[in-house]
Amino acid sequence: MIKFSSWRKVLGAQTNRPPFACLWLCHIIESKVNRTGVGSSMLELKSVRIQKPTEVNVIIGQSHFIKTVEDIHEALVQAVPGIKFGLAFCEASGPCLIRRSGTDRELENLAVDAAKAIGAGHVFVVMLGNAFPVNVLNQIKAVPEVCTIYCATANPLQVIVAGDGEGRGIVGVIDGASPKGVEGEDEQQQRKALLRRLGYKL
Repeated sequence: MIKFSSWRKVLGAQTNRPPFACLWLCHIIESKVNRTGVGSSMLELKSVRIQKPTEVNVIIGQSHFIKTVEDIHEALVQAVPGIKFGLAFCEASGPCLIRRSGTDRELENLAVDAAKAIGAGHVFVVMLGNAFPVNVLNQIKAVPEVCTIYCATANPLQVIVAGDGEGRGIVGVIDGASPKGVEGEDEQQQRKALLRRLGYKL
């Protein structure tokens, strides 16, 4: 028996039809069951809200080696001198510990709490204090162990996690709010003016 827990609530479906992510997961599990001949399987979807102050930016990604912790730490301190950050990495084998590092104990604790709540192997969380993702994202992507980045945001954030009783993985994220419309000429000018006030454009 394949069980999907509260997918309408988790993914915000407004109809009786499963959202795309749920259909995709059904296909993956059915394929697994058909290949292995296993008569029953369970997959649980869960929404994890990331707790952090509104001014703190968070980067969540996936890596594949314990060396991730030191390499991302080095990439961050080299990208922004004096940077304040916390880093947590979920080990996926052996002792399966949450490895941690950083230059600010409060941000480090926030990263550990987020990683613990997500609970997915090889996922890492970076909490940024006095820097923005645009300052460090390319440096993190260039770390050899990093496989992917799920998000980089200061918005309210939920991480959609799938678990099968043995491990957990990230399906996707809900980053901020849904669009309320399409920008017009006035909004385009405001957007361009903001980037120039912040110094990102000449």
